[in-house]
Amino acid sequence: MKKRNFTSALITLAMLASVGTSSAQSTGLPGTHTLSSKHDFSTLVSRVEAAVAQQKMGLVATASASAGAAGRGVKIPGNAVLMVFRNDYAVRMLQLSVPAGIEAPIRFYVTENANGTASLTYRTPSAVFTPYQSEKLNAMAAELDPIFERIAHDAVGG
Repeated sequence: MKKRNFTSALITLAMLASVGTSSAQSTGLPGTHTLSSKHDFSTLVSRVEAAVAQQKMGLVATASASAGAAGRGVKIPGNAVLMVFRNDYAVRMLQLSVPAGIEAPIRFYVTENANGTASLTYRTPSAVFTPYQSEKLNAMAAELDPIFERIAHDAVGG
């Protein structure tokens, strides 16, 4: 895939993810958590990346509609979707449910607030995988819940 097409795909993904996340907050989707931070947008993104590495998870991709807009000379509040998972969990997940593969990687969404701080929104893995009605998949997701919670709290803390 050409770099330009890849960048366009990531921008589109970020825009779609932001719509989905806004909807999640307004509709109260189960397992959705939003944490406020005292950090600015760029700092919070960096802190999420560091927390992901510290928890030995993989940062699969990052998409940012605000970065794409800036490339076109348009200024919008900062937002970034950080997609996180790890291959051993991916293999286990797919052995338990191929349809659940659409849910991975699991996303963290960083948004810039009007006051210059940033917030972090994510859904717990157990909430993400519950619709697949698999006890073993739910057990695997329950292993991931505290990892994602630590990533979120480590990122916004301090």
